[in-house]
Amino acid sequence: MSLIGKLAHGLLKDARLKLIMADGREEVVGTGGGRELAIRFTDKKVPFDLARNPRLMLGEAFMDGRIVIEDGTILDLLEIMQKSNRWEEGGGKKRFFKKGKITGVKRWMRRNNPVKSKDNVAHHYDLSDELYDLFLDPNRQYSCSYFTGDDKDLAASQRDKLAHIAAKLYLREGDHVLDIGSGWGGLALYIHRVSGCRVTGITLSEEQLKYARAWAEREGVADKVQFQLIDYRKLEGQFDRIVSVGMFEHVGAAHYDEFYAAVKRLMKPDGVMLLHTIGKLGGAGAPDPFTDKWIFPGYHIPSLSQMCAASEPHRLIASDVETLRLHYAHTLRSWLQNVEAKKAEIVALYDERFYRMWTFYLAGGIVMFEYGAACNYQVQYIRDRRALPITRDYMLETEARYRAMV
Repeated sequence: MSLIGKLAHGLLKDARLKLIMADGREEVVGTGGGRELAIRFTDKKVPFDLARNPRLMLGEAFMDGRIVIEDGTILDLLEIMQKSNRWEEGGGKKRFFKKGKITGVKRWMRRNNPVKSKDNVAHHYDLSDELYDLFLDPNRQYSCSYFTGDDKDLAASQRDKLAHIAAKLYLREGDHVLDIGSGWGGLALYIHRVSGCRVTGITLSEEQLKYARAWAEREGVADKVQFQLIDYRKLEGQFDRIVSVGMFEHVGAAHYDEFYAAVKRLMKPDGVMLLHTIGKLGGAGAPDPFTDKWIFPGYHIPSLSQMCAASEPHRLIASDVETLRLHYAHTLRSWLQNVEAKKAEIVALYDERFYRMWTFYLAGGIVMFEYGAACNYQVQYIRDRRALPITRDYMLETEARYRAMV
């Protein structure tokens, strides 16, 4: 058995893979039972590359057409691998999974100064507007949705996510809300719509800025919902409420203290913040090299303990913590289905290689949220312990009211 065959055999439980080499030789690996899948290597270097750096090369080889799934999809392959190595059962500790990780000193050298942060954001969020329209919901929510029932579609679950988040802000008449990492503007506009509050959204994406400003103009609320192209570290003033969704992943571990210091500075003494981020169960892990290189340069997924350790010195009280375990998996499945349904349009926008890259990125996310260490955290912060009611009842009552309004 080849080296790659031996490595794969040791990883697979209740599954079998047929490996078809470039010269036509075949190997069957795995313990049998469960799903069977055949994959073909189109050049003889693929097995060596996979053995040397599997975490990077699996995605790159698939993206470049050097790995072909003969009787299924890339999601099928990744599910077979991750199901056999569930986080709850100690998965991810094997040496094979750790090859190629960005670890040690290299991880702490990955500092995101304001210029680099803007470049990293542009790498992903300044892609074609048409691409995002093809797979996101009509409100362009590009973060974990909130599924309240099996019958909810993507658009409904994203609206429910907005209500879920806005309710945790405990919005009051006259509040000024800061949205850090405001994206295309959907959350900021929603908050104003349900509460009447003034909202300032900040972003580092020039394309998202243009879209958000135009949206506010169309709705006739540009005087109440404003957007700026500015790094949160350079923003002045204080706000009654702060919200940040899907931005903390881009801060970088070396800048967590800096982030929470800015939050403390920007939040009024009776203020409330809601931070929504992808997170890691257990301890924080190293960035995935494929995701870091091709999808989100400079990202870092925090553990809950990292977030606590960074926020505590700034006397920010974590007044509520919610772990969303499977909601993002459902969201990503909806996005992947949309991408696959719009393959022709995406290939026309970019090419086959980009399409394969995007499907690998989404499929990889699905298995990490279903079987790996990924989750979502929603952490509510306050500066004063008396800033909120002493029970959580207001969240449920307000969320129900907001859902009925929009």
